[in-house]
Amino acid sequence: MRRHVSAGLVLITALSVQLPASANTAANTAANTAANTAANTAATTTADTAATTTADAPDLTPFTTQQLTWTPCETVLQCADVVLPLDYKNPATDRITVRISRRQATDRAARRGILVLNPGGPGGSGLTMPSFLAQSAPAAVYDLIGFDPRGVGASTALNCRTSPEFATPDTRPSDADFPKWAAEARAAEDSCQRSGGAIRPHINTANTARDLDVIRAVLGEEKLSYLGYSYGTYLGAVYGSLFPSRLDRSVLDSAVHPDWVWRGQFRAQAIAMRRNVDQWAEWVAARDRRYSLGKSGSDVMATVERIAARLAANPTPSDTRTTFDAAIGVGTRYRPLWAELADAVNDLKDPAPPTDGALSPAGTSPLSLMARAAQDELVSGVFNTVVCEVDWPTEIDTYYEDMRIFRDRYPYGYGVVRAAPTTCTYRSFTPPEPPVRLHRDGYPIGVVVQAEGDTQTQYESGPAMASRLGHSLITVKDEGKHGVYGSSNKCVNTAVNRYLVDGILPGSSSECPGSPRPDETKPGTSGVATVQSFLDERGLLAWTKPGAPRPPRPRP
Repeated sequence: MRRHVSAGLVLITALSVQLPASANTAANTAANTAANTAANTAATTTADTAATTTADAPDLTPFTTQQLTWTPCETVLQCADVVLPLDYKNPATDRITVRISRRQATDRAARRGILVLNPGGPGGSGLTMPSFLAQSAPAAVYDLIGFDPRGVGASTALNCRTSPEFATPDTRPSDADFPKWAAEARAAEDSCQRSGGAIRPHINTANTARDLDVIRAVLGEEKLSYLGYSYGTYLGAVYGSLFPSRLDRSVLDSAVHPDWVWRGQFRAQAIAMRRNVDQWAEWVAARDRRYSLGKSGSDVMATVERIAARLAANPTPSDTRTTFDAAIGVGTRYRPLWAELADAVNDLKDPAPPTDGALSPAGTSPLSLMARAAQDELVSGVFNTVVCEVDWPTEIDTYYEDMRIFRDRYPYGYGVVRAAPTTCTYRSFTPPEPPVRLHRDGYPIGVVVQAEGDTQTQYESGPAMASRLGHSLITVKDEGKHGVYGSSNKCVNTAVNRYLVDGILPGSSSECPGSPRPDETKPGTSGVATVQSFLDERGLLAWTKPGAPRPPRPRP
């Protein structure tokens, strides 16, 4: 899942938490409890009054019987526009279009239907996803269907105008800066409301799920199978809850926590980030002869904090505490980068920082690359609308109190952003319906994939979603990736392929190994080359490519 919030800063949507077994466990537990109890209670209460389909639903025949015109698109795919109702309660009024893409099954004799794909968001474009999975086993037996959800890209778009920027990106802002973050959130909501028009209240997860069911019918399929990542897991669970008899096989990779939609999930990201930092510190401490950063995890963290304090007191145009905190957050998430991060931190240990701009966004050091990877592009207005489909606290002091806690305990990777006011704090529209209550009733058992070190949809989200839906859970051990299936993890790919193609479920709870931690017995490449290659492979530096717009604000 991915995307925006607070002080013009951009967040990632989809999350979860389990606290690290370390010296910080008690503090993290207290912060987690304070941060999530109210939101979880509200989410559960709202879910009990969830929207469901009714026997007297309006007639959608004019939409389900439409004929599509397919044209070549996205290099090797076919695309078509599907006409859909803006408001499913009044389908005869306003209409929108949703663009879908298709890659037909290569083994037509073995074809078993359509596999609908969603990359997350809210607000992520999925038109190219069939190409992403073109060489996978499911591509032989499924027509792969991608789409731009309502409000996104080539579909009827919901776009928000840019808004003024009042706050300076800071991982540890002072109390005096908090009102600037709130002012940016309010300005962003005002701008989105002015340009979002009347379509904005109807851009929500339930309507996107209804769009998928119309698309299924238009394609002439009795059922659809589904593969969703991040926010896409929530969309898939909503579809299955609304249309259980029309869902066949489903895979939810990097799942949203069903009880943390959405504020609790944002805050949980910061706690998961800190857990990775603490694990890295213990790993480094066990190799003190090599890195000389401390003989215990707490000693290593003391070294990190000394460097952060020095950069706060004596920043340069290129080297700041904020970029250092951002680099620590990203570098500790990805296990293969642990050695490179430790070496880079060691280079900054001396009171005199390097003269070549070690953390410069324009630099080429490992820390500079990691800091840049903590940023991403701005998003469409869909993110700032869908995450407001549930109620958020409106009392600003609630956010300020959380920001103080998160600033002190979770500074790495912009943890404080997860606690800050968002556009939803100042929501200017009334959702037309409550969120859908997630439940499994009448559709087959599916599969949930969850990585232990994922900071976007933290590990605890996977077991919670699997339990709620009765799905099988694949735990990816000691792994920081967000979105595992289709990557280089052969264990996950094999298990998911067997399920999607042959219908063979993995065990109710099974494990796959993640990317290995560094092996220091083998010679490696240079730090810059290793980090650059790793981040490029995952698209984490895509916005820095020639011609790509640089975002005005960092996004964790």
